[in-house]
Amino acid sequence: MRMFLTVIVDEYGRYKAGGIMKIFKWIVLTMLVGLLGACTVHQVQESQPLDKDATWLILPVVNMAEVPMAGENIEAMLDSALRIRGVADLQRQAGLPHTGGGLMLDDRQRYEQALEQASQSNARYGVTGAVHEWRYKTGLDGEPAVGLTLQVVDLPSGQVLWTASGAKTGWGYSNVSGTAEKLVMQLLKGLTLQ
Repeated sequence: MRMFLTVIVDEYGRYKAGGIMKIFKWIVLTMLVGLLGACTVHQVQESQPLDKDATWLILPVVNMAEVPMAGENIEAMLDSALRIRGVADLQRQAGLPHTGGGLMLDDRQRYEQALEQASQSNARYGVTGAVHEWRYKTGLDGEPAVGLTLQVVDLPSGQVLWTASGAKTGWGYSNVSGTAEKLVMQLLKGLTLQ
């Protein structure tokens, strides 16, 4: 702390009247950039451009979070986000029944059934993923935290063409679904469509 004050006093001597304010602004800006950079982490695979005019199918999103229906929430967000990106022929698979097993096992079974049915359809691409985190952090502010992985699968071959994963934390006044929607949009920006 003493060293920090010495630097401020030295800088004040150099800049006179405006020196401390310049240093203070620089320190605040550096802290804000550090805080904002820590709020979102994501990795996106580069891929060949995918045909936005092909038939796309939203497959079940596996819910690994402790909150029920988080996967279905991401499916709805994917529907909206892909349409915004220009995918016109986007279909949602008819609801596959929950088997009543554990949530993660149930979603995995629904995904595998959906993938099998989709491979026999006329759809070219399937969009799926997994929700790893969907909660409010403990503490005074209770910030929302979301973590997920998205994939685009070539349905005829079953090959994964594109994948992205990310985690995002919102501020205390934001909600989980809004934070998830921002993360979905950020991840899909890395999906090249033509």
